[in-house]
Amino acid sequence: MHSDAINSWVDSWVGEDAHIAAARSRAAEVGVPAIDQTSGALLRLLTSATNSKAVVELGTGAGVSSLWLLSGMPPDGILTSVDTEPEHQRLAKQSLTEAGYGPGRARLIAGRALEVLPKLSDRAYDLIFCDAAREESVHYLEAALRLLRDGGLVVFAGALADGRVPDPSARDSDTVAMRELAKVVKEHDELTPSLLPVGKGLLVAVLARSA
Repeated sequence: MHSDAINSWVDSWVGEDAHIAAARSRAAEVGVPAIDQTSGALLRLLTSATNSKAVVELGTGAGVSSLWLLSGMPPDGILTSVDTEPEHQRLAKQSLTEAGYGPGRARLIAGRALEVLPKLSDRAYDLIFCDAAREESVHYLEAALRLLRDGGLVVFAGALADGRVPDPSARDSDTVAMRELAKVVKEHDELTPSLLPVGKGLLVAVLARSA
């Protein structure tokens, strides 16, 4: 079976509720990317399996990934989501409110990730999901190593850059950035990684500090 047909079947099997579908429609209307259903389901699985109560999201968009993350978090879990575009976060707030998540469950911060991350507390987060400027990914990783508790997860969307990462002739900025990120994560002594061919690629790593 062709990979596109498999992806379509898996997306239909996963499905998504009306609130996530509405957020996806908002994203499409303003032209902001949104993660696919299968990647969203994996985010839900990860937050659920790790009982993640404190999650950071870089790249709010219209709230599609925010809703997937929250759907796997416990009722007292809090999502901190950062985006450079206030208009995107306005749409995300609408998506979150319609899904029943009030301000006590989701903290939306407008600003550049690399300016916001230094203000967050050390070793206070269970999972960090990065779906923002690809060229800053290695810097997001550096921040995640400070922010995550032992056993915490860092997850990067777009890790395969639409399949270009394995192609040595692909030299666009996003591909080069994700290729470098994959190398750094793989060689890091305190990270146990996996690179998953889901959607545009998800790079997931567990942090286990040596000291």
